[in-house]
Order: sequence, then C-alpha cells, then structure tokens
Amino acid sequence: MPDVRLASSQGKWILFTTVLGSSMAMLDSTVVNVALPRIGRDLDAELAALQWTVNAYLLTLAGLILLGGSLGDTYGRRKIFVVGVVWFAAASLLCGLAPNAGVLVAARALQGIGGALLTPGSLALIQASFHADDRGRAVGLWSGFGGIGAAVGPFVGGWLVDGPGWRWVFLLNVPLALVCLPVALRHVPESADGRQHGRFDVLGAVLGALALALVTYALIEATGGSLVVALTAIAGVAAGIAFVYVEKRRPDPMMPLDVFASRQFTAVNVVTLCVYAAFGGFFFLAVIQLQVVSGYSALAAGTALLPTTVLMLLFSARSGELGERIGPRIPLTVGPLLCGVGMLLMLRVGPDASYLGDVLPALLVLGLGMVTLVAPLTATVLASVDTARAGLASGINNAAARAAGLVAVAGLPLLAGMGPEAYRRPDAFDAAFGRAMVVCAVVLAAGAALAYAFVRRPTPGCERPECRTHGNVTAPPLERPAEGAAGA
Repeated sequence: MPDVRLASSQGKWILFTTVLGSSMAMLDSTVVNVALPRIGRDLDAELAALQWTVNAYLLTLAGLILLGGSLGDTYGRRKIFVVGVVWFAAASLLCGLAPNAGVLVAARALQGIGGALLTPGSLALIQASFHADDRGRAVGLWSGFGGIGAAVGPFVGGWLVDGPGWRWVFLLNVPLALVCLPVALRHVPESADGRQHGRFDVLGAVLGALALALVTYALIEATGGSLVVALTAIAGVAAGIAFVYVEKRRPDPMMPLDVFASRQFTAVNVVTLCVYAAFGGFFFLAVIQLQVVSGYSALAAGTALLPTTVLMLLFSARSGELGERIGPRIPLTVGPLLCGVGMLLMLRVGPDASYLGDVLPALLVLGLGMVTLVAPLTATVLASVDTARAGLASGINNAAARAAGLVAVAGLPLLAGMGPEAYRRPDAFDAAFGRAMVVCAVVLAAGAALAYAFVRRPTPGCERPECRTHGNVTAPPLERPAEGAAGA
C-alpha cells in the first residue's frame, strides 16, 4: 500500500518532480502557438508548416496517450515516466536545433510520444505513492500547480520569442528535464499493477494514429485539390473504420467500445469534441491574429490570453460545486454558448485593436464560458461509467479533446479560406480570422444543443480535485483509476 506522506521530504520531492514533468508537456501545448509567426518567418514556412508544427505534437500525443498509461501500469510508472521525460527532452533539443520546417515537424511528433509517456504517468505516480489520507490534497496541489504552469506558459513563451528567440521555447525543456530526472530516480518509489498481463493494443494505437494523420494531412493540403489528397482522405477514413473493427474484436482493446453503451458518456464526448475543436482552432489563430493583424509583440499576445486560464484556476472549484447541485445539463449548455459569444466578440479585434476595449471583453466572456463547462464536463464523464473504469473514461475523453483540437487546427483554416501565405498578409488573415470565429461559434452552439438534448443528471460523480482545479485550456484534466481498480 502507498504510504508516503505529503508533509515528508520524500512527499514534497514526489510532488515537485511530477508537477515539473507534467508541466513540460502542458507548456508545449500552449507556448508554441505564441511562437508560430516568428517560426514561419525564420524558417520561411507556409501556413501548412505552422499547422503541422502544432498538429505533429497533438497527433502522436492523442494517438498514444491511452497506450502510455497502460505501459506505466505494466512496466512501472516511474520507469515509463522517466523514459518519457528523457524522450521529451531529447525531442525538444531537436526542435530547438531544427534547421528547417521539416525537421521541426518531425521533432514535434517525437515530442508528442514523450508527452504520451509522461503525462498519464505524472498523475499515476501521485496516486500510487501517497498515503490515502494525503492523496486528495496531493492531487489538488498537482492540478493547481499545473494550472499555474499553463497560465504562465504563453507569457513565458512570448518573453522567450521576443528575447533570446523562439528556439528557446523548446530548449528550455532540457534544463527542466535535467532537474526532474535525478529527483524522480532518487525519491519516487516504483509502482506497477501486478495484474497487468503485458499485452498491448499496438495495432489499435497504430490504426488510430494513422487515421488521424491521414485525415489531418488531407485537410491541411486540401487547397491543392490533387488526387493524392483525395486518396489520403479515403485512406484515413478506411483506417478509422479498421480501428473500430479491431477495437471491437480484440479481447484487450485500447478503447473498449462497450464503454460507449452509456448514452451519457457518448453524448458528453461528442460535446467534448465540439468544445475542444473550437478551443483548439481559437488558440491557434488568436495569437497569430494579435501579432500579424493587431501588431502585438509575441510577449503581449501571449500575455493577452492569460485571463481565460486565470478565470479557470480561480473559479473551477465553484463551478464544479454548482454542477453537482444543479446537474450538468445547464452548465454544459450555457458554457459553450458563452464561449461562442466570446469568440464572436473577437470579430472586433482587428488592426490597432485596443486591449481593454476589444480583446479583454472577448476573453473574459470566453473564460467565463470555460469556467462554466470544464469541471462539470469532466465530472459527468467520470460519473457516466462504473468507478472501476474512471481512468479509461477520462483517458478517452482527454484523447478525444486533443484529437478535436488536431482536426480543428487542420480544417479551420481551410473552412475560413486561408491561403498558404495568409499569415504574411494582415488584411487576408483578418478577413479569414473573422470567418473562422463564426465557424467556432457555430460549432459551440451545436455542442450546447447536444448537451441540452442528451445530457442528464448522473449519479454523484467526481469529488476529486483534478476535476476542479484545472488550467490547461487544450484538454480536460486526466483522472486515474483508484489503486487496484481496472482502467487504462
């Protein structure tokens, strides 16, 4: 049984290294967006290369995050966490040294693999190490510090881009890893689930990632209208169908399809797809809009987005409590609508936009919508399945959110009519950004309608801190199963 106490020296070191490790991956989900215009200029890259700079990371992270959790449960959570940190740091070094866009995109894909190993392992180590009396508080602190990291990420990214350069957005991970590793090896106890049999759904993971990769490629390259793009899209759909077939037939699938027998679980995940697709598209385009069209520096653009994360950190717990009292249907209906209004208010953000008069009101409304929906969404996902499958359900929900952001970054510029050189032409980008915000608002309205129609009050659900204290705007918080329970 885990027996480390939070007040002990070992407990503090465990919390420190898990927060530091997870923050590395969380930062790279938000910081890189701020650097995109500078990366494009320095590497002479088209918009498609900037999309791949974001999506290569999301692709491998979303495709492998469920597998990463299973590897840790079987081979040792500390071992897989350490491998993830080393892998992530090595890939970050390659990103920072990339001589061209092609190498950068490949390195970002490698980064995502490292993120898939260390992200689930970070929380799993806390729940497997701390005494039951301290576990809730430890997870709450892990979530809170992680949220603070997410909040300062765009600010730090902007400062690095305007100062030593965009390459340091990636190179900064190397010294962080060098601090994290010895602490993990010395102070974190090893743990594993002895009942795991060591078989993994590698075929399912490969097919899922392949389907996402092919569809993403087709969306990004669709403006070319070539036969290759059409065949790639068809192959992506075929890989997706094959993934479903394999998951249905395997005795130990990565994503058991019977979990979707719960209509509530299915409905909330569809709402998740709508919400996080809109968020992914917004945060990809908004920092470019602020820099290219409104003339903000990278630091100012990154700092401008802080209100959304700060509001989530301050008020997520109260939102979770409210959701428990009134049920999830109203928060999951009102929240996306508020987010949609915030994105429509971004239509006012054009050349020489005033922060206080134009940008801040939009972000405050958007942040209020995010506060309203994120904690109840996570709690509803966990409450819609058996307790023993909470980790699996949360992993699927987290992967769905990341996949939604992936597809949005690939498809939204296409829907908005952005050409390869759009981010170099302020007038063209401004017009396309306005169309993109309307598309995001429509998607959010669809999510709200689905929530109103299909989400109902579940049995009492998530009372755990990771559902409440959450600052990452790119994906819902992960939840691990209780020690001894079955899960991902």
